[in-house]
Amino acid sequence: MIREHPTTPFTDQKPGTSGLRKKVRVFQQPNYAENFVQSVFDAIDGKDGATLVIGGDGRFLNREVIQVAIRMAAAAGFGRVIVGQGGILSTPAASNLIRIRGALGGLVLSASHNPGGPDEDFGIKYNIANGGPAPEKVTEAIHARTTTITVWRDVEADDIDLDRLGEVQVGDMVVEIVDPVADYAVLMEKLFDFDAIRAAKLTMAFDAMSAVTGPYATEILENRLGFARGTVRNGTPLPDFGGHHPDPNLVHAHELYETMMAPDAPDFGAASDGDGDRNLIIGRGRFVTPSDSLAMLAANAHLAPGYAQGLKGIARSMPTSAAADRVAAKLGIPAYETPTGWKFFGNLLDAGMATICGEESAGTGSDHVREKDGLWAVLLWLNILAATGKSVDQIARDHWATYGRNYYARHDYEGVESDRADALMAELRGRLATLPGERFGDLTVEAADDFAYEDPTDGSVSRNQGVRVLFAGGSRVVFRLSGTGTSGATLRVYLERFDAERIDEDTTEMLADIAAAADAIAGIVRHTGRDQPDVVT
Repeated sequence: MIREHPTTPFTDQKPGTSGLRKKVRVFQQPNYAENFVQSVFDAIDGKDGATLVIGGDGRFLNREVIQVAIRMAAAAGFGRVIVGQGGILSTPAASNLIRIRGALGGLVLSASHNPGGPDEDFGIKYNIANGGPAPEKVTEAIHARTTTITVWRDVEADDIDLDRLGEVQVGDMVVEIVDPVADYAVLMEKLFDFDAIRAAKLTMAFDAMSAVTGPYATEILENRLGFARGTVRNGTPLPDFGGHHPDPNLVHAHELYETMMAPDAPDFGAASDGDGDRNLIIGRGRFVTPSDSLAMLAANAHLAPGYAQGLKGIARSMPTSAAADRVAAKLGIPAYETPTGWKFFGNLLDAGMATICGEESAGTGSDHVREKDGLWAVLLWLNILAATGKSVDQIARDHWATYGRNYYARHDYEGVESDRADALMAELRGRLATLPGERFGDLTVEAADDFAYEDPTDGSVSRNQGVRVLFAGGSRVVFRLSGTGTSGATLRVYLERFDAERIDEDTTEMLADIAAAADAIAGIVRHTGRDQPDVVT
């Protein structure tokens, strides 16, 4: 029996680049999660008898919202819901499941790399039938519905056992509980040479950060590839991620960094984030920035069976360094510069225009799914190490000797008061017309703009995607506000300097003049009251 529950709209349910993210206590308000899920169902067509995938990263509130969403999906007319056992599905595994099962879409319950726990963050994202995040026309329809909703619907049913594999009936709908790892592991075995990786006898440390990739890494790295037991650290997903911040950067994965910088370090180190779509790559004594990792993976991808035929194109988000562009030029394939947000890559992947994509925020992926994929990047690195017999440091040095080096860093100013962050960006945009020709130390501004992107697949235009200031000689600084937080604003400042000859200098020293110019141009200290960033990656 379908039940109707009267409700009133909430005014703060506009999805961002990765769905709706708020504090747990916001989602715990009566009707809050229900309103948003109902708005998703109301905004999409083709539900009758269709399949829906549901899963999340195991963070606090994950199981409770899954139970609610199952009952609501039954009321909405879905014929089947597929749920990862225990409510667990990494974001790339959910994308794969949507695609191979022909689902209409999926609800991914995650706030990605944000902290978890009763006082931390939760999120709901809708992915469409290609397995990727909903495009703007869909998220806009969802948001419009959240402003007018008057009722949400579910069926009367008990909670189901999310830990028991198999099928159960909820109303007229079948709920199928599946092993969250199995189908994803099969896909990885098709893409990569597991025999070669096993034969290379590499040693490794992988930090799952008490997040969703623990079961995936344990099954694939230890069980199927034969890495030693204990290779996967923090491998059990916890509702609060063990009290840690599940963001794979040098601040939050500091223990892994220390391990890899020690004299007796293993050959390879890696980490993934809360929902499994980001990655951190560290070789013995060598950290690889996400921008460089994208370029190095693209340059060597042909060594893996799934990419032996070559790449169709490489795509990167605008704030990501231009290192991948140099690889594309040498390979004679297109390079695309898109706004931040994986949905823009999805269009290129669906159109067969790109094969490998990446973001400076540690997201890398390919056309195997329509999300970034942390463990995929780790496995491609392992395949390259096995095929070449080189270390991570050797691969990096050889790459820079061939292509030159893009020295790169991102400075994050977290939790800035929204009014202050908005004032900084407004003032900066007001200066764009007069910046060209200005000098800041030894740097001369050559061009400045607010990045706009015309999608080559559908002609749509996305404006105001971040301010770029380009200096003579190829250096640049980019300013943008992040859409992935749940409180205040995160100002992200991206610093980049290209050098064709000096490839082994200290990054901080090479970027010092650009960092000083960034503050002079945007008034970072003046607007934020911060004399240094909270996180440097």
